[in-house]
Amino acid sequence: MAGGFLPYHEPGIVDILILISFFFILSLAEWASAKIIRAGIIGQIAVGIIYGKPLADILELDWQKTFLFLGYVGLILIIFEGGLNARLDLLRANLVLSMLGAATGVCFPIGLSYLLLYFAFGYGAVETFIVGAALSATSLGTTFAVISSASSTVDLAQTRVGSVLISAAVIDDVVGLVMASVIENLGQLRGGGDSGGGGGGVNLGWLIGRPIVASIAMAIVTPLASKYLFAPTFRRFIEHDFARFDHISNIILMTLSLCAFITIAAYAGTSVLFGAFLAGTFLTYIPSKQPTGPFVVMSREEGEKLAHKSPTFVHTFERYLVDVQKYLMEPLFFASIGFAIPFVQLWTGKRIWRGIVFTLLMVFAKFVVGVWVPIWGRWPARKQEPSSASVESSGMENGSQARAESGEVKDQATTWLSAFLLGSAMVARGEIGLLIIEIGYNETSYVSEEAFITGVWAILLNTIIGPATVGLLIKYCGRRIGEGEWGLQRSVIGMEVPPA
Repeated sequence: MAGGFLPYHEPGIVDILILISFFFILSLAEWASAKIIRAGIIGQIAVGIIYGKPLADILELDWQKTFLFLGYVGLILIIFEGGLNARLDLLRANLVLSMLGAATGVCFPIGLSYLLLYFAFGYGAVETFIVGAALSATSLGTTFAVISSASSTVDLAQTRVGSVLISAAVIDDVVGLVMASVIENLGQLRGGGDSGGGGGGVNLGWLIGRPIVASIAMAIVTPLASKYLFAPTFRRFIEHDFARFDHISNIILMTLSLCAFITIAAYAGTSVLFGAFLAGTFLTYIPSKQPTGPFVVMSREEGEKLAHKSPTFVHTFERYLVDVQKYLMEPLFFASIGFAIPFVQLWTGKRIWRGIVFTLLMVFAKFVVGVWVPIWGRWPARKQEPSSASVESSGMENGSQARAESGEVKDQATTWLSAFLLGSAMVARGEIGLLIIEIGYNETSYVSEEAFITGVWAILLNTIIGPATVGLLIKYCGRRIGEGEWGLQRSVIGMEVPPA
């Protein structure tokens, strides 16, 4: 009760050693898996499986719950950072392509799930839809973690293919979380019965429509309010005063904006992750982009030293939050994914072969998203900008025919590499897939244990295959992708682009 206190006790040596070993092995596993397969998150998930309930159950249950909550805050920070680093001009320019990719990434997993689970394995129709919905999501946390880990080779957030990836992953996750909300509400209706006759129909429509309407409303209202209300107000009355306080004013506004967006998202009925991404893009947009603006600086040091300049929100995040996110919160998030995997139940012959077959089908279902890159490149009505490689080749000796053909072949190969990257990065399902399928299994009567295990197999293996493939692709072809048509794009100072 209020006014009491928690008696202070020295932790036991066993508990201390367990926690030390957990964090040490978590870091060591991340380093090892990053070196071996270029995907450090896989080692962290494996440590979560070993230390959590799925296998050895070394950590106390209260600790696992605490780490799950801290890890989810880490996920919110990952998404928030992704919004801060997003190129809004690229997001807007490639929005149609992103929507086509996102629609493909949702429809193919659900459609192919019916072909295999419903017609071949004999699962129920609603059961198949729930499993397919879980596999239609793309792990936002994994996506932004992969983008961050690849930054030493090529900054994917500044590439054209990276902007398509970010937008498509965000849209897929919003759709997936909307379906999760619908599935959860349907389970509650079924469990509680229909008490209102015709009123039940109204409730059902509202339960299904609310997350959809809330998501669309936030996606529309946020850029409009940012462009016509918050940005003019901030630029005229606030940002010059911000320059006097540097990081202090930045961190206060970042905290208030993030809390406001995720709270609005939660109470409106959509995803707090979507709210976190919108908060990041909101803060990216509102400062003036003119060269004389306080937030337009060449480096963090310039913003800190000059009285009329301020470090950007990205600079503030890098100084105060990126270390705790990277070395504490993010590892806890991926370890918490391991806590949620029913590892022991996976290992029977029937479940293994069914899980592997479904996994391969679901890899294809997301990998096919990448085909939009070469299709979009050949779209007749679209005017393309020449890539850096084609510009250089055309300038050499007045554009020799042989070199032009060679440059065209090279551009086509780079385009297909970009398509391969996009498809591979969309494969990981991660936390959102587990959330949806566990809601279906634990809170409704539709999903059987066999369907649950089959879906978990696919989610787990896809979360391993996707980042590992992207890591290897970036290692060997990252610079080539960055130099191609779908690679790094010039940033234009002063471009007015509302957050999307």
